[in-house]
Order: sequence, then C-alpha cells, then structure tokens
Amino acid sequence: MSKTKKIAIYGKGGIGKSTIVSNIAAAHSEDKKVLVIGCDPKADTTRTLVGERIPTILDIIKNKKNATTEDILFRGYGDVECVESGGPEPGVGCAGRGVIVAMNLLERLGVFSEDLDLIIYDVLGDVVCGGFAVPLRENFADEVYIVTSGEYMALYAANNICKGIKKLKGSFGGIICNCRGTENELEIVQEFADTVNSRIIGVIPRNQIVQKSEIDAKTVLEKFPDSKQAELYRKLANSIYENQEFVIPEPMEITEFDQLFKKYQ
Repeated sequence: MSKTKKIAIYGKGGIGKSTIVSNIAAAHSEDKKVLVIGCDPKADTTRTLVGERIPTILDIIKNKKNATTEDILFRGYGDVECVESGGPEPGVGCAGRGVIVAMNLLERLGVFSEDLDLIIYDVLGDVVCGGFAVPLRENFADEVYIVTSGEYMALYAANNICKGIKKLKGSFGGIICNCRGTENELEIVQEFADTVNSRIIGVIPRNQIVQKSEIDAKTVLEKFPDSKQAELYRKLANSIYENQEFVIPEPMEITEFDQLFKKYQ
C-alpha cells in the first residue's frame, strides 16, 4: 500500500482556503481516495463537496458520547470522505479546541489508518492558537501550503503562518495565489515567496463561476467540469500531489514586510 499523502492548507480567514481545498479534493477524487478535514470553526470546508453543511464533531459528541465513524464521516462528490471539526459559539471557549478534539477522535476511531491516498486539512491561519497548529505539531500532516492573495492582510497572515511553520520545522511546499485582482498582485506575491525562501506553486484567477458554483453548494469541478477554471484546479491538485520541493520558510520582520508593500505603491 502506498503511503498516504497528508497536506495542510493554511491561510487567512476568508481568503478562499475552503474553495481551494474542496476543488483540489474533487480533482483528486477522479482517481484517488480522499479525506478532507475541515479545521475551521465556520465548518464550511466540505459544504460544496457534500452539497450542504454537515454536523461537526463537536456538535455530534455533545449528543453522543461514543460517536462512531458513521456518525462523523460524510461522503461527498466523487466519494470524498468529509469531516468538520467545528468550534464553539462565537465569544465562548477556544476555537482551536475543536481541532484537538477532532484529531483525537479520528485517531481513536482508526480513520487515519484507512486505505487513503490523500488527506487534506483546511486550517484557519490568522488566529494565534495552539489548536490550529495541531495538524503540524502532532505530525498529522507532512507538508503545508499557504493560500494568499496580494492583499496586505492576507500576506501578513501568510508571514505569521511562516513563523509557525519555521518554529515547528514543518515542510513548506509553497504558496497558492488565490487572486483578488488587486494591482501588481502576482509581482507582490512572487516577491513575498522569494523573500520567505519559497515559491508560488499555483495561481488561481478570480472567476465568477466559482461563486456560481458555491451558491449551488457545488465545487467548480462538479458544476463546470469542462471549464478552464476546473482545469486550473486539476493542475494545482497535481502540482501539490507531485511536489517534492520543501523548505523551512524564513519569515520577514514586520519592517521588512511593510517595505515590500511600499515599493509597489
């Protein structure tokens, strides 16, 4: 049996991680067995794969002490297996706790020992909380990628994520530019990637069909399988799966980071 590839995708909240994760999972489902684990309290990673929001692990174990695999695993498009860790109500409790509880339960139920080709973690990256570091810290994931745009706050979060990856000595596979159409976007992201000792592994342009797909709770791969956008997700999925180039990132100091943006004003 080939080794399961385990990747974690981090990024600022709202940057499009869930869209990236769900579409590359759909792309891989064409010839691989895939598990997607949503590690964001919004619990919306798997909505476009399953077609609706699924119950989270935190919600399930509130009502059922001895939850089983059948209780927490939901099958989506292309037979992708889907899990959402969930989180507490806003303003109450620790958001990262859901990730810790989910990882412990999945491990106890033997989900990670299944015959899987690929596990993808979708992890919130702009909250400094130990729970969100679990996929890397506890070796659940072998490699990490960051989704960003060319916007200041998205790259600010990406730089902070690089600090966490460096501290945990994680294998950083590269940056996914999920474009917002801002001025000099690719140039800024490319310079950021070069400066932190990494590279851009994929570029996803802004496209209205992404929103049209998400309104229908579908991935682009399902709703527009023959589109150019779907082909870009397939290309990104393949680039990540075949990637063998990993580094320890070298995050910027805040003054250096600010100077990068001032150059493009």
